[in-house]
Amino acid sequence: MIGATVRSRLILSTLAAFALQVVPLPWWLAVVRPPLAVITVIFWSLIAPRIGGIGLGFLVGLALDVYRGVIFGQHALALSFVAYVAIRQHLIVRNKTMFEQALFAGGLLFAFEAITWAVDGWTGHATGGWTRWLPVVTGALIWPLTAGWQASENRARR
Repeated sequence: MIGATVRSRLILSTLAAFALQVVPLPWWLAVVRPPLAVITVIFWSLIAPRIGGIGLGFLVGLALDVYRGVIFGQHALALSFVAYVAIRQHLIVRNKTMFEQALFAGGLLFAFEAITWAVDGWTGHATGGWTRWLPVVTGALIWPLTAGWQASENRARR
């Protein structure tokens, strides 16, 4: 029963994060939009690595690839790598303070953006300017809010 509740929460939160990721925003706000889908994959890879993990990262990455119209598999590769690192370190990171978790999440967001940047460069697409890296900062800044809210929801359900 608990596994079904966790799975339904994972699916709902991932769909909500993806929907918020694809909502059109004005250019000045879209530049600083945190990568909510990536943050959700990181969260579930840390909290429930057997349920939300590399497969979740791959599927969300493919959905982002289809939506953004980029090289098929670009975001899937980056999110699979991020999920792998989060799963590898989940026992260590869960016992850290929220500040250290935010630094870890920021590092994973940077890795995600670096992989997509490298694939864009290798395939001859525009790599963007310094504004490409702003979502890494905003994502790391909202990590404590997101992780705290999700963790409190998980504790309330138990």
